[in-house]
Amino acid sequence: MSRASSKAYEAIRSRILTGEFAPGAHLKEEELAEVCGVSRTPIRDALRALSAEEYVRVVPNHGTYVSEWSDDDIKDIFTLRAILEGHAALLASGRAMPGHIEELSHLHRTMSTVLEKEDEPDRDVFVQSNRRFHEIITEAAGSRRLTQMIGRLVEQPLIARTAISYTRVDLQRSNHQHGELIAAFRARDGAWAQAVMKSHILAAYQAYKLRYKRSCNGNSSKAAE
Repeated sequence: MSRASSKAYEAIRSRILTGEFAPGAHLKEEELAEVCGVSRTPIRDALRALSAEEYVRVVPNHGTYVSEWSDDDIKDIFTLRAILEGHAALLASGRAMPGHIEELSHLHRTMSTVLEKEDEPDRDVFVQSNRRFHEIITEAAGSRRLTQMIGRLVEQPLIARTAISYTRVDLQRSNHQHGELIAAFRARDGAWAQAVMKSHILAAYQAYKLRYKRSCNGNSSKAAE
């Protein structure tokens, strides 16, 4: 991919992940070229790459649209994450170095500090710390193929935005489980680490479903007014 194509790819992907380009949005080449500051050829290259990674879908004779997910798609993504990240936690329990556990503990304390504040927690700090927490576990697992597979899943836009809309209770539950994972790693207990990670991901799925239903009901109420 050329430098211009890579620039376009990163710019479009970033806007999809942040929700600026919402699910179902029509992505027009000429508008993207203006936004990205490149010609239309790099835009086409970028869209092909994004299509291969399922960030967008190409409809023949109609154009390119930001991907949307069915209920089954969403369930599959979280289920696969639970399986793969659970296995990563199992491997990491036996392979994590002291430095890994020290960094996990530091991130856990950072997230705890964010949640101890009386005002609205800094979600950006929590999300960034949470993301790094999971990355360390995958790194400690020491499997390149597993890292690639998990990376594809956690980069999906709906996953990237999940923690942003968590309630404080959701965030507290999530960070409590982070603490349990650290304890499991210190104990070198793979079964414990795997069980906690699976529970951690599946709890996130249930929180996502609850927020999604509330969102749908709210939209339905507005439509009826």
